[in-house]
Amino acid sequence: MTTTAPNQPNKAAAKPKKLSMKARYSALTRDLDWQPSYVSEEEMYPHTKYEGIKIHDWSKWDDPFRLTVDAYYRYQAEKDKRLYSVLDGFAQGQGHLTLAHASYLNAMKIFLGGVTPLEYQANRHFAYLARQFNGPGPRFAALCQSIDEMRHAQTEIHTLSNYNKFYAGFHNFLQQHDRVWYLSVTKSYFDDALSAGPFEFLIAIGFSFEYLLTNLLFVPFMSAASFNGDLPTMTFGFSAQSDESRHMTLGLEAIKFILEQDEANVPIVQEWVDKWFWRGYRVTGLVAAMLDYMLPRPVMSWKEAFELYFEQQMMNGLFPDLALYGIRPPKHVDQAIREKDHLSHWLYDTLYQFSHAANFTTTVPDEEHLDWLAQAYPDTFDQLYRDKWEEMRALDQAGKRFTYPGLPQLCQVCQVPMAFHADGDPATMAQFYSDHEGEHYNFCSEACKWIFDREPAKYRQAWLPVHQIYQGNCGGPTLPDVMAWYGYREGDSGEFVGSIDDQNWQKWHQQIEDKLGNAHEVETALDSEGVTAAAASVDASIGKDA
Repeated sequence: MTTTAPNQPNKAAAKPKKLSMKARYSALTRDLDWQPSYVSEEEMYPHTKYEGIKIHDWSKWDDPFRLTVDAYYRYQAEKDKRLYSVLDGFAQGQGHLTLAHASYLNAMKIFLGGVTPLEYQANRHFAYLARQFNGPGPRFAALCQSIDEMRHAQTEIHTLSNYNKFYAGFHNFLQQHDRVWYLSVTKSYFDDALSAGPFEFLIAIGFSFEYLLTNLLFVPFMSAASFNGDLPTMTFGFSAQSDESRHMTLGLEAIKFILEQDEANVPIVQEWVDKWFWRGYRVTGLVAAMLDYMLPRPVMSWKEAFELYFEQQMMNGLFPDLALYGIRPPKHVDQAIREKDHLSHWLYDTLYQFSHAANFTTTVPDEEHLDWLAQAYPDTFDQLYRDKWEEMRALDQAGKRFTYPGLPQLCQVCQVPMAFHADGDPATMAQFYSDHEGEHYNFCSEACKWIFDREPAKYRQAWLPVHQIYQGNCGGPTLPDVMAWYGYREGDSGEFVGSIDDQNWQKWHQQIEDKLGNAHEVETALDSEGVTAAAASVDASIGKDA
């Protein structure tokens, strides 16, 4: 037996053994959990039974990152420091004048109104999951993602706020998210997820969107920002993408955890995967239109992005693994694959015809852009879509810019205007319907009809903007009434050529040219002084660090 002499320090007590990283993670997350003694588990977590999901052992949740709160905040603070230094430098140097073109910002207006409010909604609901899940592992994962989503909403708003000083359409985006006709596509998608149960929300957002489809939103968009001179959005994108990678891994862990707990969970999860793939895919249609038509310097086509980030990575990489759990590819995925040659053309055509009532402007693509589309879509563009844009250009030149004179019919589920063609038949418009309790409901696709027929009581309550205008709930019966209710200002909508943004852009660049010379002369001067090489070095450093 070993004893310690009086007044002699105990070396073991003076220098406690350092915990391993795994033990430290457990102590700072799961060991903070406790069993309630004054209420039952069912009373403490009342929302995790009614969906039919069976969880036998919550401790089996395995967080692949083992991130603690102190490490999480140190990491995020470092990323924020770099992002905000870029934002400050870009604003002080009048960086908005170095964009490829003012028309590029129309894509950012859709992003700000369509996506940013969803980040905040995700923050709120993951915070709810951080309280309601029985196990400490998924609760802590939900807490971290909740904070991520709040940070994304804040940094997106701060990143794009600089443009609000100079360009139309960025103000009042939150009110517009709740009211504007095309933004109901993204809003209704998230409202649908928020009103589902906790496990369905996890599959809807954590897996089907964050894992299956998020690369289709973030990666092409951030590449496009870089390619079009938008350094702040590119830097924000890199900053958020590392979080999104973590969300993807957690989304995969979520579905595997649920499937491994009980075989009875498999058919429930399969139906959710079928439903939420299609709901998310219809939302990404807006991304398709932006990628193909709204970037002055296009970086990749929707078809190319879809093949790379969905078909190769998900269909060929993920679903063979999920087949081991009994999960097959989403029910209507074959139609989505067939639509990759058409989706962007259908939806930009709709946005063009109704941009007089949107918070962005559109214009007919020039000949160079049409040639790029023909090269990106060799089997369809020249055959089906080019003639229409040539006709629209002729109308423009005749002073008869085309806008649709009425209101579009909306799909009851995805709320996208019914602009889709029948599957495999580009000469016929798609039209599906169901009758429920004496009412008639229309859908853009067989998949949306299938979703409605599963839960008619839910989707019959959908807030359809067109129906609300007809019912007199949107400010009044005329277009100016509705535009005022949306909160629009002069210059927010319509044709880009001749718009306030277009006029200002030309005026500012004429002033630069008068002082410094034309673009070629400026580039030559910057090269000779070494400024171009220094800027390239900074860009490379940012990309490497991110």
